Formats: sequence, C-alpha cells, structure tokens
Amino acid sequence: MDPELIDKLVIPGNTKIVFLIMDGLGGLPREEGGLTELESARRPNMNALARVSLCGLLDPVAPGVTPGSGPAHFALFGYDPVKNNIGRGILEGAGIDYPMTDRDLLIRVNFATADGEGRVVDRRAGRIDTETNRRVCAKLQEAVRLGPGIEVFFEPVKEHRALLVLRGDGLEDRIQETDPQKTGVPPLPPAPLSPAAEATSRILEEVVGRAHAALADEPKANTLLLRGYARYRRYPSLRERFLLNPLAVAVYPMYRGIARLLGMTVAGGADTIEKEFALVRENYGTYDFFFLHVKPTDSRGEDGDFEGKVKVIEEVDALLPQLVDLEPDVLVVTGDHSTPAVLASHSWHPVPVILHARTCRPDRVEVFSERSCAAGGLGRMPMVRLMGLALAHAGRLEKFGA
Repeated sequence: MDPELIDKLVIPGNTKIVFLIMDGLGGLPREEGGLTELESARRPNMNALARVSLCGLLDPVAPGVTPGSGPAHFALFGYDPVKNNIGRGILEGAGIDYPMTDRDLLIRVNFATADGEGRVVDRRAGRIDTETNRRVCAKLQEAVRLGPGIEVFFEPVKEHRALLVLRGDGLEDRIQETDPQKTGVPPLPPAPLSPAAEATSRILEEVVGRAHAALADEPKANTLLLRGYARYRRYPSLRERFLLNPLAVAVYPMYRGIARLLGMTVAGGADTIEKEFALVRENYGTYDFFFLHVKPTDSRGEDGDFEGKVKVIEEVDALLPQLVDLEPDVLVVTGDHSTPAVLASHSWHPVPVILHARTCRPDRVEVFSERSCAAGGLGRMPMVRLMGLALAHAGRLEKFGA
C-alpha cells in the first residue's frame, strides 16, 4: 500500500492501536543449525498471541539494506524511509528537546576511548554514565570556542552519547562521519562530501582538534566520534496524516526525539521496561495510538551479548499480557530492525512481526520467530506498509474508489 494513498483514505475513529517495538529484535544463530535470540527465549505469551494473529517479516528499507534507527522508525510509522531519511543529529536534538533553529547543524557525538597512538579502542567509551557525560560536555563547552559568526554547543544525551550543535549561516551537512565503525584505527577526518561543504568541514576540523586537546586527560572519554549530520526540517505529524492522538513511551532520547518530530506526546517517568508498560496502562484512556519502545534488546545485541538479549525478550514476554488485557483494536509486536548479537551491529535481515486484531484472518504460525514468521500470512513486505494495515484493521481507512 502506497504510504501517500493512506493519507487520502484516513477517517476519524475512536479505536486504539498499540505498537510494541523491541528495538533490534531480529537475530541470528550462534552456530549453524542453532537458534536465534528470539527462538532461544521463553516466550509463551508471544507464541500464544502469534497463534491468533497474522504474522510475517518486515524489511525496514529494502532487502539487503542495513537500516539506521531513524529510517527504520520512520518506516514503522508509515513514512517513506528513503524520502524522509534524516541524520541522527536532529533525532538526538529532538530527543532532549533542544531548541533547534534553521541555522543549526546538529551532529550526534559518541564519546570514545583512543590509545596513545590515537587509535580507537572502544567506540562507546565503556558506556560512561550520564553524569560523566554531563561533566565532559561542560568541559568541552568551555574549551571549544570559535570566531565570530559560529556558535558551538555541546549537550549531554545519555551514557556515551551527546549532541554537538554548530549555529551559523550557510552550514552544510554533506560531511564524512568520523566514526570508523571499528576499533584499532584512528577516527576519520570530517572531510567534505561536496564542494559546498568545504567551509563547514574546516570548521569541524577545528572543533575536533580543540575537543581532542581538551579531552586528553580523560581516562575513558578521551576522543569523540561524529555521526548523523543534519539540518532541521519539519515533518507532518501522525495527527495531521492519520488523525491519531499518539503517545510515545520511550526511555532513550533518540526515540523520544523521533516521537516529537512526528507530533507524538512523549510520556515521562519510566526508567525500566516494567514502568514503560505501566505508563501505557495509565494513559490508555487518553490516547488512541501508543508507541512503546524497548531499547535493551538492541543494546544487548550491539554488545554481542546473546544471552542478555534473550533475557530482555523474556522480560517483555512476561509483561505482554498487560497490553493484551487492554484489548486494543490492533496490537502490533515487532522490532525496528535486526541486531544479531553474533554481528554486534544492525543488519539487513527482515524483522518478525505479529499483527493482532479482531478483523485478522489468523494464519498457521504457531510460534513467534524469524523462521516461523517467514511462512506467515503477511508474507515479507516493506515495513512502511505496516501502518496502513494497522489503520485498516482499526477501521480508520475508507474504501478506495467507487
């Protein structure tokens, strides 16, 4: 279903839709013929739901394409991930509710650890705590100052993640990311990717040089890696496109940022998965679309922690009846992309999905897994079509044509 066609068919309603998103859900076996993280987990409630639902596999962008978190989440909510591709910097900025302007270049920062030769040995600086992050950002804010016309801001986000904002006229975002995506090598230079970006590249070289000098005495966060350059732009909201009154329940700032960019109300006060589920229950009477985001599945996958990811899936499964008991008109259980622990990174593998509604024709899937969902009634489809199906099963789309 064409995402733009959906907008023309949407009608008002009071039905309720819940999206439970386990970030990085898809996985791979540790050995040939083995089980994935999802298949290894005890998941009786997901399996029970799958047996009375439609299942399938979702491609976040396209087969073979490894997605970032931004494009994958845009696809989940019915926004074309290619047309609406966005740098992670703006997502981090929105996540901490940073007051962005049209003169801002926003950049995601990973604090990292480098050895005496300048080679990256830990791309996440041992996942420093957020209090250390705040201290380091304050240190950089004091040390990194440029000439007239360009302002520089360092803002803490969470753990090893921060936000760098350059504010000035004519800044460009076509700059090479400095994260080499592996250890044992030095950071890459912020080289221009177009002639128009040469001036911005020189500014960033100066920022990086001054930052490295200021961080030289830090035991862990002694270097920084720049990713996701982005200029601010406005997106049509879920309310404008789909007439929904949405609530987002997410702990990590970037996902809260995605929600804000798409016009969702962002709930506060949750620092555990259990509390996230509680917030959905507490706010169930006020909203009609719920985005419940579980981050640790992805974090454990990126850490290469197979058993840790299994435990997170099991924790979510134990809490799933709390959503089922609310009897939403549509309940979706899926992920935004795959993060197999054996790869310790995002991957191109499609993501299993459950779509439960009274109007579903249940298929023959007996357990919720990557292999079982491959034979599900939804088949394998682009993730961007999921929102249209959810709206249809919620009675929110009118007939097309005479």
